[in-house]
Amino acid sequence: MAGQTMSRTEFIAVTAVVLFLAIVLGWFARGFVRRFIRVEGSEIGEIDWMAKALQEAEEARDQAVRDLASREAELRGKLNEAQAETRAAMDSLRHLRRESDELRAYIEQVNQSQ
Repeated sequence: MAGQTMSRTEFIAVTAVVLFLAIVLGWFARGFVRRFIRVEGSEIGEIDWMAKALQEAEEARDQAVRDLASREAELRGKLNEAQAETRAAMDSLRHLRRESDELRAYIEQVNQSQ
């Protein structure tokens, strides 16, 4: 019976069963995929709301970065100004100490000569 061949009727029946099973599997697969891919109207509204919130957050971040850069530039200017004033005050203090030392030396010299 190893050399037995399938009759035409058997071949048609087997082919019909295989095609039926393929159609049923395809139908289930389609339903399964649709269930995961389907986006309902309420979900679309939520996605739109999240996109708008994200856009507003990005705009707020960009504005905060601009404000921060402006504030940083302002503070750097004030720092440079304060450093310049400190250098000027230190130069004046050195000059006054030198004058003070010269006056002390002069007074001591006058006191010793009397």
